[in-house]
Amino acid sequence: MLTGIIFNIQRFSIQDGPGIRTTVFMKGCPLRCPWCSNPESQNKFPEIAHSDSLCDKCGRCVEVCEFQAISLNDNGVKIDRETCTGCGKCIEVCTPGALKCYGKETPLEEVYQEVIRDVPFYQDSGGGVTAGGGEPLSQADFVAELFKRCQDAGINTCLDTCGYAASSALEKVLPHTNLALFDVKLMDPSAHQKVTGKSNERILRNLELVAASGVPVIVRIPVIPGINDSQENITDTARYVTNINGLGEINLFPYHRFGESKYAMLDRQYSLGELTTPQHSHIEELVNIVKSFGLECQIVV
Repeated sequence: MLTGIIFNIQRFSIQDGPGIRTTVFMKGCPLRCPWCSNPESQNKFPEIAHSDSLCDKCGRCVEVCEFQAISLNDNGVKIDRETCTGCGKCIEVCTPGALKCYGKETPLEEVYQEVIRDVPFYQDSGGGVTAGGGEPLSQADFVAELFKRCQDAGINTCLDTCGYAASSALEKVLPHTNLALFDVKLMDPSAHQKVTGKSNERILRNLELVAASGVPVIVRIPVIPGINDSQENITDTARYVTNINGLGEINLFPYHRFGESKYAMLDRQYSLGELTTPQHSHIEELVNIVKSFGLECQIVV
């Protein structure tokens, strides 16, 4: 039975492709972007998260953990991440709901039955199913089969990817993909390596591969102040995109802090604590740069 590690299935999504969509969030991502709003997506395995504001310090989670991975401190729960197996027994006894698990091994059939619930909304709005994450190409076999079943049922499919994957993973998924949302974060390879942990060379090769396949592509840029929001980077990105046959649109995603609280829940530090959302006037300047290359450009918030 084909299974995937899923951390969320979000119905009625309107930012993950055209129309009303159901987004299947796959766990696992090779990049470590410091602005990531889904830090729970980065590791492929299930992870226990804790909310200290909900913890009543009853100690039941400590008692039930056979691996002694949980302890209590003045703030609430402390989890030894090296020892925790993500078994979830602590969640079962947490009455106030201070513990939750991000990620579950889920059969393909279960996911498919969930996404087909909203077929009438897909049909009325021009929507469909999106695979996001994390990086959906890290579970390419699962995504390819899910997309195939969706297309067989007349459901539009959309791949939301950071682009860092083996070309063989793309080749599995692309034949069953109606649209690709493709992130391009930085054009300079060394800067990309420094910020995300990986060079962008494979990403750009894969963007060209997707464009050559004939699958429609929208390039997406998360606009992060002081990291990739310079006029030079946006100019270089727009120029690069215009040189690839089949590409004609860039979407800009202004930085936000919506996922910050989840870092604490996973015992991680949010390293961009001083950043704020870029001014609308600055985003408009970047939009004008993109449009000056003859490309369509939208701001997505």
